[in-house]
Amino acid sequence: MNHIEQRTHTTTSINIPEAVGVFDKVEDFQAAFYDLRAVGFSRYDISILAKQEVLEEKLGKAYWRASDLEDNPDAPRAAFVSEEAIGELEGAITGGFFFLGSYVAMAAMLTAASTLAASVAAIAIGGSPALVLGALLARRVGKQHKDYYANQIEHGGILLWVRVNDAAKEDLAVKIMKAHSGRDVHVHPWSE
Repeated sequence: MNHIEQRTHTTTSINIPEAVGVFDKVEDFQAAFYDLRAVGFSRYDISILAKQEVLEEKLGKAYWRASDLEDNPDAPRAAFVSEEAIGELEGAITGGFFFLGSYVAMAAMLTAASTLAASVAAIAIGGSPALVLGALLARRVGKQHKDYYANQIEHGGILLWVRVNDAAKEDLAVKIMKAHSGRDVHVHPWSE
């Protein structure tokens, strides 16, 4: 017997207009995001396209273009993560692994019989491999973040949606996105 798996995803749309734009450069997209935040848009009202795996889970493995998804209520969304936040995460991963390795070595060596020089050497030896492991994991996080944007640009651009609850905010969001090289910037009458 032939079984076909069918997924049913429901998307809830609300009657609050949403501005949308497509960006060809990460720097332009980020500048638009920061300007939107600077003039009072909440980070909860700003969303971007979800990563490839989420897209495939929700929409299937069909090839997609940004222009196909900008007005699609089923396009999965995600919150924006800044380059600064990724840098902080990379630092936390690297430092955390170094601290953990150093702490284990220190705990093993800080006995009444050990010397200060032996304890310092143990901390350095125990922390170094952990530091390398932490640095490799941190680099992977940074690469995934860059690959996310590269994938979107390859598929027609980085999508940015902004919920706007009145005409003044509509105009402001559109103006900011266009000022930062956003293309196909427009407002549709609903948001996710």
